[in-house]
Amino acid sequence: MQKKELPGEMYRPSAEVIGRARVKDWNAMVAEAEGDNQKFWAKEAEELHWFRKWDTVLDDSGKPFFKWFTGATTNIVYNCLDRHIENARRNKLAFLWEGENGDFRSYSYFALRREVCKFANVLKSLGVQKGDRVTIYMGRVPELPIAMLACARIGAIHSVVYGGFTVEALAERIDDSASRLVITCDGAYQRGKVVPLKDIADEALQRAATVESMVVVKRTGHDVKMEAGRDMWYHELMALPIAGNDCPAEVVDAEHPLFLLYTSGTTGKPKAILHTHGGYMVGTYTTLKYVFDIHEEDRYWCAADPGWITGHSYIVYGPLLNGTTSFLYEGAPNYPYPNRWWQMIEKYGINILYTAPTAIRGLMRFGDAWPNRHDLSSLRILGSVGEPINPEAWKWYHTVIGKERCPIMDTWWQTETGMFMITPMPCVPLKPGSGTRPFPGIIMDVVNEEGQSVGPNEEGYLVIRNPWPSMMRTLYNDPDRYIKQYWSQFPGSYMTGDSAKRDEDGYYWVIGRVDDVIKVSGYRLGTAEIESALVSHPMVAEAAAIGLPHEVKGNAIHAYVILRAGNSPGDHLTDELRSHVAHELGPIAKPEKITVVDSLPKTRSGKIMRRVLKARALGKDPGNLSTLEE
Repeated sequence: MQKKELPGEMYRPSAEVIGRARVKDWNAMVAEAEGDNQKFWAKEAEELHWFRKWDTVLDDSGKPFFKWFTGATTNIVYNCLDRHIENARRNKLAFLWEGENGDFRSYSYFALRREVCKFANVLKSLGVQKGDRVTIYMGRVPELPIAMLACARIGAIHSVVYGGFTVEALAERIDDSASRLVITCDGAYQRGKVVPLKDIADEALQRAATVESMVVVKRTGHDVKMEAGRDMWYHELMALPIAGNDCPAEVVDAEHPLFLLYTSGTTGKPKAILHTHGGYMVGTYTTLKYVFDIHEEDRYWCAADPGWITGHSYIVYGPLLNGTTSFLYEGAPNYPYPNRWWQMIEKYGINILYTAPTAIRGLMRFGDAWPNRHDLSSLRILGSVGEPINPEAWKWYHTVIGKERCPIMDTWWQTETGMFMITPMPCVPLKPGSGTRPFPGIIMDVVNEEGQSVGPNEEGYLVIRNPWPSMMRTLYNDPDRYIKQYWSQFPGSYMTGDSAKRDEDGYYWVIGRVDDVIKVSGYRLGTAEIESALVSHPMVAEAAAIGLPHEVKGNAIHAYVILRAGNSPGDHLTDELRSHVAHELGPIAKPEKITVVDSLPKTRSGKIMRRVLKARALGKDPGNLSTLEE
């Protein structure tokens, strides 16, 4: 077996990469941002359109309820669309879309603005007003971002619910937001099958008293029940005279709510994260521009779903704010064959690919032959999001997909932060498994239980020390929970809920959620570290580790692994894997038991739900499973 390279190995950017990069001196940009943080963000905000400029960049008088660009008025959709129509991007492609069944559509910035205006007029005709909440529950079709943008254009607040959630989860989110309107599809294609979105929405609406209307996009064409007086077809509404080609963007305060996005805690009901027009706009615009080094001719693909924060920030708003051409794909990465992604990268000339480690590991299982069948030379930059990427997957991504040419932007951030927080730029030397350093202007730290900074390579709580423009403003209708969850453990600092280490170079290594740390015989071991050690074995594709009570050690490690194709389980293999982990991390990390499985419980954003594994192993109720993929 090949010797695993030690964490901390440095990959330096090539002269070609640095020569093309917008930012060539990371340290100079950090110094500028730290020297005058408000001036730094104001300079970025100046590149966007404001109906009225701000009086104050940052208002911290009501902290932790921070406000940005107070006194300013704007509209994020004016910046996403109208600003480009008025310059040379009028006929530039905004979106290229491919359906799982091969359908294709494209939208120029001019055409996208027209569709958004038409649907914004439809929303107004249905009684939707500024400040109203609208729930969007759809598959990955262009009408999803169009619906989001139409809501924001008239000052309504969109609440996107991922199109795979259960009836209970959808009803709970509609009810919590008190939405008056639901926008859905008749169905969505996933692995050649139809997901019956309309049927699920119908059942959810039986529990949601606030909904007056439902608009249905025809995607699959299969028969669905349309309730008279409530349900309307999208295409029929868009053909009516009310759907005029122009709808002026509503002038809103910089702090006007833009969207709600629900994220699950380990317990309790989902939290409704609230983001606003002004600060969120500046944060997503700035971070995408620099981190993925966006240039005019780029074709960019964020392979997430618009229903998650990655999709909001880096499929819809960030790319459109930058005037980028984005690619959207409806279906699964490996349908009908494991080369679907690589085929589309070659076909559309994609330059930038941003995806999750779980997708990378999933495609890595099928070997190198599938990507090697395709010309991936158009790729310039790769990205990773959603969880720490283990070094083995990082190196496969870098070598097999990026052909050792493409730097990998390993980004750490959250639904709550709205934008990248720990991330490199193409000019920054990379270490596999590390997100490198905080984005310029962001001050982060690793602290102990008392809130004091820990030394190099010591594990602690990851916190953010200063406010940033795209931070969540509150939890919708629950300000007390906002303070308690994020600002009470370390007063004055934002508690991320993650544990991390910072090495001698100031590079951050995010280990995992605080509740994903296992204490064995007094030693704290991160589940991500154990899982990374298991995945570094040539027979293992994916792994999950949990701690279960042990009368001697306090906790013992139990691991679950998915094998790569062509390998069979057996006692000899599990013994070998246990020894392999002990070799990689030390005897203390040796799993008590390893179970070979066919699948792992994951959220739809690809995160392994270790609490579900733990509850099952202990014979307990796993709790709220609304975010479970299957």
